Amino acid sequence: MITADTTTRLTLTNLRVITTHWPDLHHALASTGTATWPPAGRMADYLASIDRRTDDEIEAADRRARALRDLERSPHQIGETRAPIRLHILDTMTAVEADLIECADDIAVRIQRLPMSHARPRKTWPADPKAYRRARADHTRRNQLADADAADPRRWRHVGTRSGRHAAAWLLARVEGLPGPFDRLTDDQVRRIATIAASAARRVETALDMADHKAALAHPCPDCSGELVIEAGGGARPAVWCGRCGRTWHEPETTAA
Repeated sequence: MITADTTTRLTLTNLRVITTHWPDLHHALASTGTATWPPAGRMADYLASIDRRTDDEIEAADRRARALRDLERSPHQIGETRAPIRLHILDTMTAVEADLIECADDIAVRIQRLPMSHARPRKTWPADPKAYRRARADHTRRNQLADADAADPRRWRHVGTRSGRHAAAWLLARVEGLPGPFDRLTDDQVRRIATIAASAARRVETALDMADHKAALAHPCPDCSGELVIEAGGGARPAVWCGRCGRTWHEPETTAA
């Protein structure tokens, strides 16, 4: 049986996944990578050739790769070219951001207290100098408190620049029950945030390929002919290891041209 405490803990975890990895989505948006698993034979091809290539051959291959990338990026090339961003990452960010902002908008309408009102304009002031100074000070202080309350950074803003990460962080603070100009969340509101957070976190993890993966490769170990296994997890680059001799390979970093 899933209790309210369990739901809250899972919701907090999911919202932290979003706030923590939102910058990773921005980074991945413009980076290259594979969306399939295993990575379309790249590691297998690399392993098949690594023991046969000389340093000169490796350098020549790097030069050819850089030349091809330069050609792809040239604005003078006609015909179709690869999109400058990873569209599945953009789709994920757009969908997650829309869901989180809509949820924050709706929750804020229900729990966010209206800002403190300013002091009413006075038509007359006390004639006594001491009473006048006190009344003036109270009037000024009231307006200062009202301005500070309206500008409280803990408030959710329905206008202006808003991001998925900001919405996730604001919802996280509300689920944690942090102080501010808010009423406490109801059980129904917590459940709604839990549903949105779970879906959003799952999308983020899928887009960033954060789930653990493992698959056997058809290419045998070049040392002992043992079975090779490719695996990755937590967003790490894929690695290949031999189940018989233990030799391990890591996919080379892709350097910019």
